Amino acid sequence: MFNEMLENIKKTHPLVHCITNYVTVNDCANILIACGGSPIMSDDTGEVEEITSICGGLDLNIGTLNKNTIPSMFLAGKRSNALGHPVILDPVGAGASNLRTETAQKLLDEVKFTAIRGNISEIKALSQGKGTTRGVDADVADTVTDETLEGAVAFAKAFSKKTGAVIAITGAIDIVADEKNAYIIRNGNSMLAQITGSGCMLTAMTGAYLVANPGRVLEATAAAVCAMGLCGELAFERLEKIGGGNSTYRNYLIDAVYSLDGETLMRGAKYEIK
Repeated sequence: MFNEMLENIKKTHPLVHCITNYVTVNDCANILIACGGSPIMSDDTGEVEEITSICGGLDLNIGTLNKNTIPSMFLAGKRSNALGHPVILDPVGAGASNLRTETAQKLLDEVKFTAIRGNISEIKALSQGKGTTRGVDADVADTVTDETLEGAVAFAKAFSKKTGAVIAITGAIDIVADEKNAYIIRNGNSMLAQITGSGCMLTAMTGAYLVANPGRVLEATAAAVCAMGLCGELAFERLEKIGGGNSTYRNYLIDAVYSLDGETLMRGAKYEIK
């Protein structure tokens, strides 16, 4: 299944419109190219509706909100909804400031999202209207462990039912859920937390999986999460052999996404469904 989803990206080269944060915009563009997709970055109100109209999907990332990009997100989101395009939200740092939390919640009210991806603290803040994120990182108290997994799965399913979106909670253990089923994913490496933007890159890449696999939102989102986690493992294996630091690791991660094929993804994906 996951192998087919990856191959669909490589066959169709989906164009994804990203209104994302300027810290990671280059990495998001590169990860989309690496997985077989095509990026376009536009955040001016004068063109976002036109740009999103020629794309297959939209990635909204609130990492560096400002008075110019906020209205652009609403314009692009509503235009994507009108066209029936998948829209994914990355609520970076939701809970860290009123601006982030309130903007994310308003987006949730006015734009229909296909999927929402964030760490557990960001997703909780989005759900509850407040949070305890540590900057843009998850609060240690919120960490999903084997002991708290059952409750986190129930939370993700309930939030999916409320929003109508597939919920992807990423961390040491990843959860991808709709209101009925949840993928528990155990791919990944701790080095992913040592580079800026691994989550942003995953959200952008998920956009490509969603566009290339219409009607299979839960499975496509889970495939993207497994792919990124597996590539994180492969990049670390290469780092151990050749050496380097976190900047080298980031490059190896993008290389791994570029080289990933369907057979390797199916063989390396570590998940169960609940």
